[in-house]
Amino acid sequence: MYRAFDALSRHDFDAFVALMDDDVEIIPRMSAIEGESGYSGHEGLSRWWSSLLDVFPDYSAELMEVRDCGDMTFATFQARGHGAGSAAPTDNPAWIAIRWRSGKGVWWRTFDDRREALQAAGLSDQDAHG
Repeated sequence: MYRAFDALSRHDFDAFVALMDDDVEIIPRMSAIEGESGYSGHEGLSRWWSSLLDVFPDYSAELMEVRDCGDMTFATFQARGHGAGSAAPTDNPAWIAIRWRSGKGVWWRTFDDRREALQAAGLSDQDAHG
C-alpha cells in the first residue's frame, strides 16, 4: 500500500503498475459515482492513470491510516491537486480497500464513505480502531 501510494504521488506509473496484478480491477470514486464498472487490467489502469493526471496534473495522495487485514488492506488518504483547466484546488479525504494476491493488487475501490470502505475490507468501525 505504501509503495503504491508513493509511486502514485511521484507519478511513477511503471512502479505503480508493477504492484498490480495483470488482471487488476479498479473502481475509482468517479466510476462509482457515475455508475460505471471501472477499469480492468494494466490497460485499464493506464487509462485511469492518464485520465486522473489529465484532470489533476499535480495529483498526490497522502496515506493517513492503513489497516492490514490479511489479503485486504483498508486505508484513509488525503487526495490533493489542482484542476488542469481551472487551477481549482482539491483537498479531500477518501477511503480505499485493496485486495492483494501474491503481493500484487487484484481489486481496489475508492470510497467517499468510510463505513462502505470498511465493509468492503471486512472491518467494522471498532476493528479499524482496535
